[in-house]
Amino acid sequence: MSAAAPDASILLALAQTEVTTALSLPALHAALSNAPFVALPDTFNTRDLGLVPGSPIRPGLIYRSGGFLMGLSPKGKAALVEKLKVKTVVDLRSVREREKLPDAEVEGVEGVWIRPGEEDAVVALGDFVEGQGEKGYVGMYLDVLKVYQGGLRTVLERVRDGRGEEAVLFHCTAGRDRTGVMAGLLLSLAGASAETIALDYILSRVGTEPAREQLLAFALKGSMAENMDAPGIHNLCSLRVSCWEAFVKAAETEYGGFEGYVTGTLEFSEADVAKIKANLVLPN
Repeated sequence: MSAAAPDASILLALAQTEVTTALSLPALHAALSNAPFVALPDTFNTRDLGLVPGSPIRPGLIYRSGGFLMGLSPKGKAALVEKLKVKTVVDLRSVREREKLPDAEVEGVEGVWIRPGEEDAVVALGDFVEGQGEKGYVGMYLDVLKVYQGGLRTVLERVRDGRGEEAVLFHCTAGRDRTGVMAGLLLSLAGASAETIALDYILSRVGTEPAREQLLAFALKGSMAENMDAPGIHNLCSLRVSCWEAFVKAAETEYGGFEGYVTGTLEFSEADVAKIKANLVLPN
């Protein structure tokens, strides 16, 4: 029997733990054993956007994940199909990530990867030094909106065309940044509050804990930082609400918000957006 599901305030407090500090095993188990987290073998940071406290999205429709779906065992594949009933998996990774470790093929599930607009970006640690790294995160997440348009558009198309009945899962490598932008966009379209969206965003601090050491090493290598004392690296590896809020503000300025991005840059019609919104939420 699982423990009582943590409420939003407990999840928020846990998610605000410093990235260099290991989460206590009892608290971690309580969080990962309950909504919005979902047990999908061979992955981590998998959760149901409809089960985030305060989410208006219908449960069982949209899943986000980290981990490496290319490593799914028969048990993991069965859970994806039989438990989560996922029909489409959208891979939001780069060319290099995809070529190195392509997703596994799962019978009955359509795997979609749209080649991004450019190769892997090089992280400029200097942009993450000031404050809590807001400048760096704004630049990184605006790049996601520019570079990964094909993948973001595909998720929205599946929601539009699925009539709220066909589950979609999207992922990147850690399920944190690119996946976080996609999740924030969907929650925004569904009418979630700013607090709910921010909570979902920083819950990746909890969801990535099982792979925390590997992801820190990955960040050090990718940023070419010598260690965690390098200026900017701690902010790069951390998730803070202030960074998400700075990105949302920048998206408002550049695109008129997420909906403006969807109708302008991604070229969905107003009718498309209305259908996406209707399919995301439970009928009245």
